[in-house]
Amino acid sequence: MIISAAAFGLIVGGLLGLVGGGGSILAVPALVYGVGLPLAAAIPTSLVVVGASSAVAVLPRLRHGVNWRLALIIGAAGTVTAYLGAAVNRLLDPKILLLAFAAIMVFAGIRMLMPSTSVGGACALPGGGVNWRSCLPKAIATGAVVGFLTGLLGVGGGFLIVPALTLILGLPMALTVGTSLVIIVINSAAGFAAHLGDLQINWAVTAAFAATAMAASLAAGRIGTGIPDRVLKRGFGILVLMVAAYVAAQALLS
Repeated sequence: MIISAAAFGLIVGGLLGLVGGGGSILAVPALVYGVGLPLAAAIPTSLVVVGASSAVAVLPRLRHGVNWRLALIIGAAGTVTAYLGAAVNRLLDPKILLLAFAAIMVFAGIRMLMPSTSVGGACALPGGGVNWRSCLPKAIATGAVVGFLTGLLGVGGGFLIVPALTLILGLPMALTVGTSLVIIVINSAAGFAAHLGDLQINWAVTAAFAATAMAASLAAGRIGTGIPDRVLKRGFGILVLMVAAYVAAQALLS
């Protein structure tokens, strides 16, 4: 289990470093189907791994790659709803959770593959600056939805934050990556805290997964700054759709 966890940690960390998301959406399936953990243990484990990896991955982007105001607003909104998501999680069958997971992945993947016809948005005006009257409600709503799903499904929310920041809030991909990583750290901490009441975690597996994920995220974060936005968005969308198909098939056949 430890060797498998370390191997999957490289993949999850690499994705987080490159696109600021996607690692969390792979962490839960990797821990369940690749490592062999039950879903109840995979959810808090994924939050530890993804939170730590995101904190490392954001380091190369601290100076010019993070919109700190948006990150804190979205993260704060998600902290509140993460507890609600964790409460709902305890009431649902694991198969239903995995199918919901796959459905959300399909939506996010398709949106990332769709061409973007607009330039900028309320939170990133074409000439620079932010229209806070329009941006603030969207940012709070985005944070609330992502936070709920963090508690419900055990993900840092990057697979939703990345499309939301680019397609709804209008941030360029280069700024989206760093901003999403900061939000993922906040959401992961809130989601993990929400699961403390019934915590099931294998710390040896978690440590192996986290160690390789952090190393890979730091290396990928340095490489990702030189890759064009269009390539990152398309690759992210295709990967999410592939994993969604696998998760749905496993949930229906198990």
